[in-house]
Amino acid sequence: MKQHELPAPKGSNKNRKRVGRGYGSGSVKTAGRGQKGQKSRSGGGVRIGFEGGQNPLIQRMPFKRGFTNRFRVEYEIINVGDLERLGLESDVTPELLVSLGAVAGRKAAVDGVRVKLLGEGEITRPLNVAVHKASAGARTKIEAAGGRVEVIS
Repeated sequence: MKQHELPAPKGSNKNRKRVGRGYGSGSVKTAGRGQKGQKSRSGGGVRIGFEGGQNPLIQRMPFKRGFTNRFRVEYEIINVGDLERLGLESDVTPELLVSLGAVAGRKAAVDGVRVKLLGEGEITRPLNVAVHKASAGARTKIEAAGGRVEVIS
């Protein structure tokens, strides 16, 4: 027996109900549309989102509208003070920060976690920091401590 020769299970194929075709059909007069009203008429009905003239939900809540940029790049944030608190001595890379748990690594991009360095807090030891972005304040604080900031493209 081949697949196309298998019989359909009992009850799987039903004839469509032909409404409004006389008393013998079992669905006469209103043809399953109920009594009067816009939805009972030929061509009747309302568009999607129409609420009978009441201000629709999409208009009542304009903050829900808008657009989500699919190409937005998310960065994990770390501050200069966090680097001081971690007690790092050598080169700082995004991979090192993820392994230490300093950045969560939730917002993983195509090529791993992207890290942005911000300038909150103070730093005393010289560090060589490699991050994807750095604020001007963070850059000046690290360079004042004798380190350098390298921006990864």
